Amino acid sequence: MSNPSRTGLDALLTPEESVLVLIDHQPFQFANLNSHEPTMVVNNVVGLAKAAKAFGVPTVLTTVLEERGGLLIQGIQDVFPEQKPIDRTFINTWQDERVVDAVKATGRKKLILAGLWTEICLAMPAIQAAGEGFEVYAVTDASGGVSAEAHDMAVRRMVQAGVVPITWMAVLGEWQRDWAREETVQAAAEVQAQHGGATGVAFAWEMQLLAAGRAA
Repeated sequence: MSNPSRTGLDALLTPEESVLVLIDHQPFQFANLNSHEPTMVVNNVVGLAKAAKAFGVPTVLTTVLEERGGLLIQGIQDVFPEQKPIDRTFINTWQDERVVDAVKATGRKKLILAGLWTEICLAMPAIQAAGEGFEVYAVTDASGGVSAEAHDMAVRRMVQAGVVPITWMAVLGEWQRDWAREETVQAAAEVQAQHGGATGVAFAWEMQLLAAGRAA
């Protein structure tokens, strides 16, 4: 089992090393999401999905019992319209060989996960994958639990297992890393404008001021 460093430049994410798995963002799970405002989790996970597409990060979509739990939310599916989510019976995503094979096929070891609910569908695969040598990052604000306590205890448990908690905009920032990275800067700015809350509003205002300055 690998023991990746938690400090230094190599501990930060890069698009070239990352693979993203989005787990069970479905109506049934959202119906009992109480740790966060559900619309905020929708905003954040769609922003994360758009960022992954912009940076060319392989993304695996998966659902559990979609006939009863509902289809993947449309906002994520719209980002990857050609991809059919892997529908599981396993509660623990990492016990489904199709998901694991899809991740391993990328050859990447920095595994980024977000899912509903944190205490079950995120914690289980995160802890198992960390034990199998992956460097696992749990996107806490694109995930949520049945209560604030359930979410918090799950994050603490994952940290004890070596999983790194992170937020979706931190993921985007580490992928971009340098605003001189021109091939992705426009897409990164667009994702922030659409899903970055106050950051997006401030960015739009800055663009307005710059346009006014050029007009003058």
